Amino acid sequence: MAETPFTQLDSLVQNLGESFLPLLDRPFACFGHSLGGLLTFEVARWLRYYRQPEPRHLWISAVRAPQLPIPEPPLHALPEAELVAELRRYNGTPAAVLENAELMELLLPTIRADFALLETYRYQLQTPLTCSIKALAGSQDLIVSSEEITPWQVHTTGSFSLEVLPGDHFFVHQPRILQFLEAFFSGKGGKGE
Repeated sequence: MAETPFTQLDSLVQNLGESFLPLLDRPFACFGHSLGGLLTFEVARWLRYYRQPEPRHLWISAVRAPQLPIPEPPLHALPEAELVAELRRYNGTPAAVLENAELMELLLPTIRADFALLETYRYQLQTPLTCSIKALAGSQDLIVSSEEITPWQVHTTGSFSLEVLPGDHFFVHQPRILQFLEAFFSGKGGKGE
C-alpha cells in the first residue's frame, strides 16, 4: 500500500511483462480473474509483441471480452459511499471490511486504481493469440454475463471453451478452479481445460 498504484493498464502490463522475461525458459500458463483476466490477456499479447513465448493456455475468468464496451458508468471516481455500495454489489469484500472506516480509508485508493485500470483500458485490435483459452463465468454473476465472456473466442486460433460455474462474480473461491489448474498441469486436463 506504500507504493503508488498503477492506474493505466499499459504501464502495468509492461512492468509485469518485463518481470516475466527471466521465467520464460519453460512452458507456462496464466490464470486471471476479473481485472486479472484482462491483465493476463494483455501480458500474453505484450510477450508476443516482444517475440517472447506465449503462454500454453489462458484461463480468463469473470471478465467481459476486451472488445466489448463497459456498460456501466465508471466506478473509480464515485464518491466514497457510492463506491462502497458498488463493492457490496460485487460481493467480494467482507461486510466487516466495508464497515470499517479506517480500513476502507487505507484500501479505497488501491480499489479506485484497480477500477481505473479496467475503466480506462482501450482495446487495440491485433491478431489472435495461438494459445488455448478457457473462459469461466458465474451463473449468478450480476457484473459480467456469460454472453459478455463468450466473445473471448475471437482472441485465439487455438481451442476455446466456456464453462459456467455456480456462483456470483467471485465464484472463483471454489475448489473447481483449482481442479482445472491441477488437471492442466498434471496433463489430465487436455488443451482446453
